[in-house]
Amino acid sequence: MRPLIGAIADVKPSHKHVWHRVQEKYLYAVAHGADAQVVILPGTLSAVDASQPAVPPDLERLFAVLDGVFLPGSPSNVNPAIYGSGLDFDDKLLDQSRDDLSLPLIRAAVDRGLPLLGVCRGFQEMNVALGGTLHQHVHDIEGYGDHREPDGDVETEYGPAHEVELVEGGILNGLLGSARARVNSLHHQGIDRLAPGLAVEARAPDGLVEAFHVEAAAARGHFAVAVQWHPEWRAWSDPLSSALFAAFGRAARTYAASR
Repeated sequence: MRPLIGAIADVKPSHKHVWHRVQEKYLYAVAHGADAQVVILPGTLSAVDASQPAVPPDLERLFAVLDGVFLPGSPSNVNPAIYGSGLDFDDKLLDQSRDDLSLPLIRAAVDRGLPLLGVCRGFQEMNVALGGTLHQHVHDIEGYGDHREPDGDVETEYGPAHEVELVEGGILNGLLGSARARVNSLHHQGIDRLAPGLAVEARAPDGLVEAFHVEAAAARGHFAVAVQWHPEWRAWSDPLSSALFAAFGRAARTYAASR
């Protein structure tokens, strides 16, 4: 039986209604690359009538059935108030409902040993959830390059943009068997202060942290890894991406077997 992996949903108003949704490319990468059954996890649910109470997610119920959690990318950003900074971007890019689910879920999942894989916003969420901070505009920070996506069609946007150096002896280095990989780049935010207990897995040529793992999880043989780039894009044809999702799937199957 395939493991059950939950993918955190974005919450976004559209066409007069509020939608909880995940892009198909993420769901496919988990279903195909990790060989898992994937389900979408909605954030806090609100009624159309503001007088009605919100319904938060039940983490204990989720942990009773999930074998892993996938934190996908998103156009939205983690609320900077959570890591002690003022808002320096359009508040329409906030997604408080997702923050309210993902951040406590990350902390609880690490404590329980539930496998985690974070991508883009999910990478940033894991850092913030565990005590780190973010640069809200990396391209405005002296010494860093511009990590935003290039103009063009989707193949151009998600095409290889720069190399990352994989830390020797790290998880990604072991999966790929190489010291370097080429990755895409579609982000304007990035890690400022790395959270305590996170170990760097990869850096961009300008030194920006591009991947990490949770040390406490790794020490117990658990999987909790995040990358700033988008491995879900054509994951089946990229060696590092396919190895990353396969490793996530193996960890989820191991977790399921241990119940």
